Amino acid sequence: MNKALTFGWAVVVALATTTVFAQEAKGDATAGAQKNAMCIGCHNIVGYKASFPEVYKVPMISGQNAAYISAALEEYKKGERKFPTMRGIAITLTEQDMADLGAFYAADGKQIEVPEKPATAPGEQVAQLLEKGACVSCHGENFSKPISDAYPKIAGQHPDYLYVSLRGYKNPKEGPYSGRNNGVMSGIAAQFSNNELRALANYIGSLDGQLQIVPEPRFR
Repeated sequence: MNKALTFGWAVVVALATTTVFAQEAKGDATAGAQKNAMCIGCHNIVGYKASFPEVYKVPMISGQNAAYISAALEEYKKGERKFPTMRGIAITLTEQDMADLGAFYAADGKQIEVPEKPATAPGEQVAQLLEKGACVSCHGENFSKPISDAYPKIAGQHPDYLYVSLRGYKNPKEGPYSGRNNGVMSGIAAQFSNNELRALANYIGSLDGQLQIVPEPRFR
């Protein structure tokens, strides 16, 4: 019971923190469309992969929650998420810039409806892992409707990116160029082996989701 209460309190604190940040600036999607020049070279190219410190597909962010994008950029700026390219970009952004980019990418792409429950049920092993991590309690039963916009939609996200992210939470001090500091996610990810994290990532990434890659006209 104490463990459950501790986890619940951690979730409340994390939500309060990210939500307060997200509410400090109101994003303007039109303004964000004029500020995404440093984003489109990776996130708007189909199949684009990061190559350092390891190879994986960069995340789809079109259709993502605006508050989450803002919060993630702030974490890169502060160094709570370690990734040289994103940190180099984030440190140039103001709070308003982050909010505008969040608003832009949240509205970018098609409006996609997804089922309330995943069309593909997890196997027994993954079902146990999902229950152990209480994943649906934050990200929603279909992993596309998190309990707060400050949390990400993860259904349909690239599995290799999801795995690297989960491993980064598990090992926040993994190295100078990788790792993520987040009390809630670090505590959850630490419960699993890397193989289990990969199994979770592969299942969640296989689901129908609202995340997309929207190529810029100049790249089509």
